[in-house]
Amino acid sequence: MDTILEMKNITKTFPGVKALDDVSLKVERGEIHALCGENGAGKSTLMKVLSGVYPHGTYEGDILYDGGVQEFKDIRDSEERGIIIIHQELALVPLLSIAENIFLGNEISENGVINWPATFARTGELLSKVGLKENPATLVTNIGVGKQQLVEIAKALSKKVKLLILDEPTASLQENDSQKLLDLLLEFKAQGITSILISHKLNEINRVADRITVIRDGKAISTLDARGGNITEDHIVKDMVGRDMAHRYPERTPSIGSGKLMEVRNWSATHPLHPERKVVDNVSIDVAAGEVVGIAGLMGAGRTELAMSIFGQSYGTDISGEILINGTPVDVSTVEKAIASGLAYVTEDRKEMGLILEESITTNITLANLPGVSENGVLNDGAERSVAEEYREKINIRTPNVAQKVMNLSGGNQQKVVLSKWLFAAPEVLILDEPTRGIDVGAKYEIYTIINQLAADGKGVIMISSEMPELLGMCDRIYVMNEGEIKGQLAAKDASQEAIMRMILKG
Repeated sequence: MDTILEMKNITKTFPGVKALDDVSLKVERGEIHALCGENGAGKSTLMKVLSGVYPHGTYEGDILYDGGVQEFKDIRDSEERGIIIIHQELALVPLLSIAENIFLGNEISENGVINWPATFARTGELLSKVGLKENPATLVTNIGVGKQQLVEIAKALSKKVKLLILDEPTASLQENDSQKLLDLLLEFKAQGITSILISHKLNEINRVADRITVIRDGKAISTLDARGGNITEDHIVKDMVGRDMAHRYPERTPSIGSGKLMEVRNWSATHPLHPERKVVDNVSIDVAAGEVVGIAGLMGAGRTELAMSIFGQSYGTDISGEILINGTPVDVSTVEKAIASGLAYVTEDRKEMGLILEESITTNITLANLPGVSENGVLNDGAERSVAEEYREKINIRTPNVAQKVMNLSGGNQQKVVLSKWLFAAPEVLILDEPTRGIDVGAKYEIYTIINQLAADGKGVIMISSEMPELLGMCDRIYVMNEGEIKGQLAAKDASQEAIMRMILKG
């Protein structure tokens, strides 16, 4: 076969940490090559070495690409050779148009003046190639994350991509958008474009990848040929974590209370910018002590809007309805009052809304319950550290010390800090919005174990997830939501992906 890329004996060291240890990777022209590994394994670091984010001279080893040894000075250098990387955190400017974003830094111009008709015409062609039906003049802020991902890919195509690197491209996407993106990768493969796919979603990797390289603790562990369809997810997981994981979801014997711990009655909310649009429409749900209740639905179903409007009315306008805790109506009109009523909300966007990234683990963990670490209104530093150390040990936050800035942690450990923050607030009901988004299988299992322990402790857990197998593996009951309404509910024994989709589609 024709090799387009060979990375030989790559070693990359940061102060005190060897992020990559003699890693070699070979990619064939025209294949989809998947990179798997736990958070912090070195996947993204390896791709940053390849794309020039970490320039030649800052690492040991060689890069052979498209017939020659490459010494990329920066990312522009690698882009000129057709290597385009799309990072997990999309690099689009929200208040610029789709066309402006696609050609930012790569403008179509004549005599130093941008040729707008040509720019919009070329943008239209690129959007057609990625299957995005949007006006090139549309501002990026006005389209969803799934469509923004397609804009990033259109941007890559505008640069005459030969090797496309996608870092967790479906992490923020719903099932439908994820499938469209994977179909697009297969189309690119048919056109001769080579792709490197970094993903934690093993079902997606198995669907599209020709070969799979597993990285663990900065070392390349194995390269598996997936073209025969004989590589199981369990095989990949074993290589990723270094041990067998017989059960993807920890076993649990439910002990569910007889009454309703929390009840939401006839809850409605309208869009903050479009008051004529109801995003939550007369929703009634409940959760018992010791119960894990799921909410399934497609993107735009209104699940996050429901959760945020319940939690301190932090989303939406014209909110109406009633919340009861143990049969007593409670006031949740502000976040402070919601916390005082025994509610906690773990956001789907930990980096933007769940954490203060520049602050320490200690500061983040105690943030929602400062009175718990204060004396006479003054913060007690020793008490803060003691609480942070307690949660570090209790839920296995991997860090040298609790003074570490949260921004330096892996996704899984960041999520554990968010959970610790709300556990320290001692809630009765936790609403978990995409609690395992963007984290690896090993960290997911640890999060699932924490959720099970919360239920065992008599807490009520409401879990929103776009991964149906996750809901099926973790929940006692599942509500199905679509277009702002609850379409029905399923007991665990009656629930399946097909049953959930039927309930969504009948609406």
